[in-house]
Amino acid sequence: MSRRFYINSNGRLRRKDNTVYFEVENNGKIERKVLPVEDIDAIYIFGEVDFNTKVLNYLSQYDIPIHIFNYYGYYSGTYLPRRKNVSGILVIEQVKHYIENQKRLYLAISFIEGAVHHILRNLRKNELDKTLYTDIEKELFPKVFEANSIEELMAIEGNIRDRYYQLFNEIIQNEDFYMEKRKKRPPSNPINALISFGNAIMYSTALTEIYRTQLDPTVSYLHAPQEKRFSLSLDLAEIFKPFIIDPLIFSLIRTKQITIKDFDKDLNFAYLNEKGRKKFLKAYEERLAKTVKHRKLKRKVSYRQFIRLECYKLIKHLIGDDIYIPFKAWW
Repeated sequence: MSRRFYINSNGRLRRKDNTVYFEVENNGKIERKVLPVEDIDAIYIFGEVDFNTKVLNYLSQYDIPIHIFNYYGYYSGTYLPRRKNVSGILVIEQVKHYIENQKRLYLAISFIEGAVHHILRNLRKNELDKTLYTDIEKELFPKVFEANSIEELMAIEGNIRDRYYQLFNEIIQNEDFYMEKRKKRPPSNPINALISFGNAIMYSTALTEIYRTQLDPTVSYLHAPQEKRFSLSLDLAEIFKPFIIDPLIFSLIRTKQITIKDFDKDLNFAYLNEKGRKKFLKAYEERLAKTVKHRKLKRKVSYRQFIRLECYKLIKHLIGDDIYIPFKAWW
């Protein structure tokens, strides 16, 4: 199975004949690492990396997207090769489901339904006192299905997230990662930095999986389609952030694989340093590779493959083959 290739150092991507190298200068000497392009699903760049059209053209032959992050780990953008797997008919159906309010609302509610299922799953698995999240389960969650507009739905989802983040301290129980309030731009402390970094990685992973299908990543339902963003990846990521990213954060902190030493601070915001990023990405890869036997397919499916399957389920819904039901981990 193809894998993601992470570049954390500064250097240069260079193509020579039918090989791509990542070059790093070390004590005046050039060190080369060969990129196994036939086995790469996507490239993630966190360092200052030079590359030219010669490299891009070659990577495009293998349909390899490049996700670029800045010095602080913020997602900057993606280079997507020319799409070969396209369907004008599917794009028309995507747009129809966006234009028709009830069709759009159904999908938007479904994405939140999947997200809240995994939020509640996390709270149960971490054995929190049920009284701490009764309001999420009994009051806020039912309101999701009563929403009459995207704006109302987003407001309810925001309230659920706020209550969920308030319970992070009960789960983590580490003063170095105390969650006072979720703050994204910029993340003000290590726990906010960790959530923001993990979510950014999840968005780009979802985008890669969407790119492998005929879905148009710019037409979305929960998040409004806008210029300069692939908003469908934000929709799908809602389901998988609490399923993949949040449990990973809890585990890394509680087992002390990531500590306060893995963060740097610049003015009023915190960010993972290179050592911390490498730890997180290694654990992220391990989590994506975890498998479970699928109830319908009757075979083992990795966590990463569940994201692709979600894309296929959405396609079936759009073309009228099946009703979309969001992924909900059952184990």
